[in-house]
Amino acid sequence: MTRMSTGLKRSLAIVLASVSAMTVTAAYAGEITVWAWDPNFNGATMNKAAEIYKANHPDTTVTVVDFAKADLETKLQAQLASGTTDGLPDIVLIEDYGAQKYLQSFPGAFEPLSDKIDLSGFAPYKVELATLNGQGYSLPFDSGVTGLFYRSDILEEAGYTAADLEGITWSRMIEIGKDIKEKTGQIMFPIDPNDAGIFRIMMQSAGSWYFNADGSVNIANNDVFKAALKTYQDLIASGITKPVAGWTEYTGSFTSGDTVGTVTGVWMTGTIKANADQSGKWGVAPIPALDGVEGATNASNLGGSSWYVMSSAPNKEEAIDFLNTVWAQDVNFYQEILVNQGAVGSLLAAREGEAYSANDDFFGGAPVWQHFSDWLAAIPAVNYGIFTNEADAAVVAQIPALTSGGNIDEIAAAIEAQVNQQVQ
Repeated sequence: MTRMSTGLKRSLAIVLASVSAMTVTAAYAGEITVWAWDPNFNGATMNKAAEIYKANHPDTTVTVVDFAKADLETKLQAQLASGTTDGLPDIVLIEDYGAQKYLQSFPGAFEPLSDKIDLSGFAPYKVELATLNGQGYSLPFDSGVTGLFYRSDILEEAGYTAADLEGITWSRMIEIGKDIKEKTGQIMFPIDPNDAGIFRIMMQSAGSWYFNADGSVNIANNDVFKAALKTYQDLIASGITKPVAGWTEYTGSFTSGDTVGTVTGVWMTGTIKANADQSGKWGVAPIPALDGVEGATNASNLGGSSWYVMSSAPNKEEAIDFLNTVWAQDVNFYQEILVNQGAVGSLLAAREGEAYSANDDFFGGAPVWQHFSDWLAAIPAVNYGIFTNEADAAVVAQIPALTSGGNIDEIAAAIEAQVNQQVQ
């Protein structure tokens, strides 16, 4: 056998490397289609990710198709129900509360990602909500990590500091709210009686939901849920809340100074900061914990969404590589979308970035993004099941009985009965 010269070996190695690179580029050369809603938030972040990916994959194009959220859900649902895969995207955005409904209603429609993307680096609660039969199906995106937004100047007027809101329970929150009302005349929170979001926040803060892990209804005998009902009832009875109707009245109440603050998701930050004249007059604290509930925490979630790859996607492998390369690993990407879109991602490593540690003068110089990212890691994981919206409707139907001082056990039983009727 003839011995190959060193120079020939080197030349051959270069040729093989070039062929390998061309093969990879050829394999990942196409159009990735993405369905999403909200072009200024979801669309903008996806387009930024596409720009980053394209730098090393110049032959790949990522096309974001914008829908109204309801239209996207209707189109996706109808097409999956018809069994027709033509025209479906490679990647689709799904709200977290609807994850299990899609996964369980359309088995095989979505590509499992656990074996292709390391999901261990994401907030555990985000991974859990899109896990079915041991497989994770989503690339977790934005978090709805919650906080207690409040007017710090009004709290100071009543003699309170930020430290007084750290690690408290709802009963202590009510005490503080009553004291603030007495000293300043200000009402603490707006409450929309047609919105069940506060119940979601309270339940998840203690690691519970409307349903058990097997999908069975868990309401009438759910001590966490009944604690949430009692807390809501106590809030109303205390006089520290003001009823509002709809989104505009709700946000307008605290941005105008009509109420002191609200407990909601991190995505409210932009709405609050739109009032530049209030800079330095706001603070954010952890949410209160449920009283007397084992495992209760000061962290929870409201809203959020994640990216899913369709099993029928024509560019499935490239779509997965795109999500893995940027969304699952690029910490700098998460700094950019935090600064530009106010998007708090679920990749825990992003918390170490410069943008997350920056102080925010609007919130009195506090590192609010760092706080939110720390609370994000502490959110209890729950399975949202497939009938969360139906359960919300049943809760709202009982709010009049709740606010009029009705019996908690009877109200919980009535809610469970309505949910059982709706899910049959």
